[in-house]
Order: sequence, then structure tokens, then C-alpha cells
Amino acid sequence: MPLTPLRQFALQAAAVILVLSLAWPLYLWQNQPMPWLETSLAIGAVAAVLATIARQPWWWRAIHGGFMPLVWFTHTLAIDPGWFLLAFILLLLVYRGALSGQVPLYLSNKQTVQALYDLLEQRGPCRFLDLGSGIGSTTIPLADNLPEHHFTGYENAPLTWLVGWILGVGRPNLRWRWDDLWAAPLGEHDVVYAFLSPAPMPKLWDKVKAEMKPGSLFVSNSFPVPGITPDRVIEVECTPPRPLYCYQL
Repeated sequence: MPLTPLRQFALQAAAVILVLSLAWPLYLWQNQPMPWLETSLAIGAVAAVLATIARQPWWWRAIHGGFMPLVWFTHTLAIDPGWFLLAFILLLLVYRGALSGQVPLYLSNKQTVQALYDLLEQRGPCRFLDLGSGIGSTTIPLADNLPEHHFTGYENAPLTWLVGWILGVGRPNLRWRWDDLWAAPLGEHDVVYAFLSPAPMPKLWDKVKAEMKPGSLFVSNSFPVPGITPDRVIEVECTPPRPLYCYQL
């Protein structure tokens, strides 16, 4: 079962309900105040156990175990709530894709850009689409070095899109779109590039098969399409490894 945000919230909520349903009546009956530090630790422990039972990765177990104790600790700092609202807005502006589609912000490195440059130079002038283009770390240098190609970037996080749009100004072969990647018309492009996460790959592959034309190329950075053997894997010399999985339509 996918580790969706809703499932994680449900798991944490189950731990809260379980602990409070036992602790609250007990301390109310004893006419004692709730010991919130101990309660938060108990909630964290229960959440970690539930995450273990659900066979979640170790980092999710750690997140669930530490979440409520960190909430208690943050509460003791007496921080003005306005700062939390500001932080939430900034995170939403930059990491909207992580919330809506489990796609965090990844920036392609120089070695990956060089590998894509070599690939596009071999194919000749074409139309290149970057799904989830971030701040343009891929499309902008490629547009500078391959003026005969046409590049389009799709990004749905407002602040990230704005930074990329500003950095890409003055390049006639670069088009910058503030939109969801699922709205991108893949059939208009010869090469489609994605650096997303494992979560959307099956759905994206269905979109690729339905829309991309014969002879076009789909390239996924780091995350292969489950159950589909790539026609070519380009090993990029970087740390951590960032192979490019190429699928010829």
C-alpha cells in the first residue's frame, strides 16, 4: 500500500486517540493534571509500534516516534503562532509537489545536465519537456547550450516556478509553465524528462504510453518505471548515483 500523506496522518491520529482514550479518563478520575511530556512520549512510542506493524521504512518509524515529543518540545518554547503560519506558507510555496503528489524538490546536478546534453546532441534538434522543473537547474543550462532545441518546463510550486521564470528570462527557446505535470501534453514533445519519486511513476508511465508519439523518448532520473525494462540506462558519474532510465516509445 502506498505511503500516502493521508495514511501517515491516520497512523499518527490512531496513536493519539489510543493513548488519550486510556490516559485522559485515568488522570481525570484521579483528579490529576495530564503529564503532557510523558503523554507525548507514550504517543510517540505507540506511533512507532504502529509504523513497525505497518512495515514502514525505518525513517517513517523514526518520524512517527519523534513527532509528538517534538510537538511538546516546540510548545514549551512559546513561539508566536504567526511564525508557524509563515513557515507553512513558505513550505507550501516551495514544496507543494511533495504535499499534492509525493514529489519533493530535486535539483539536477551538473553531471546529469551534461549527460542530457550529450543525449540531446545525439538526437538533433527536438522539443524537450521537463516535468517538475524546479528552478530550472536542468532546462536553463540546456537551453543555453542547445539553442536549436526547444525546452519547456512545468512546475506547480509557485515560489519555485517564480525563481525559475526569473532565471530563465531572455531565452527564446525556453518556455516556463506554472501548472501541474499531469496537465502537460506529452505528445507535443520529442523527449520528456522527469526527476520525481517512485510514487507517481506507474501513473506517469500510463500517461507516457497514452500520449507520447512513436520514436519519442521518456527519461526518468533515478526512479525507473516499475516492471518495465528501460531500453538504455545512462550511468551518471556522481554521488549519490543518479542513473537516467531511458524508455524509447
